[in-house]
Amino acid sequence: MVSRSDILVLGLTAGVIGSLVGGLMLYAGLAMVLGGNHAGWILALPAAPAGGGIGLLLARKLARKL
Repeated sequence: MVSRSDILVLGLTAGVIGSLVGGLMLYAGLAMVLGGNHAGWILALPAAPAGGGIGLLLARKLARKL
C-alpha cells in the first residue's frame, strides 16, 4: 500500500530532480545559442519535457508498488 509519505517524497523528488535536469539542459542550450552555436536548440527546446519525464518515471516506479 502506498502511504502519504511515499506520495510526498515522490512529489518532492520529481520536482527537485526535474528542475535540476530541465534547468541544466536549458542553461547549456541557451549558452550554446548565445555563443553562436545553433545546435544548442537541440538541448534548450526539450528541457521541460525531459524534466517532466523524470517525474513520470518516478511515478511509474511508485505505481508498481501497488
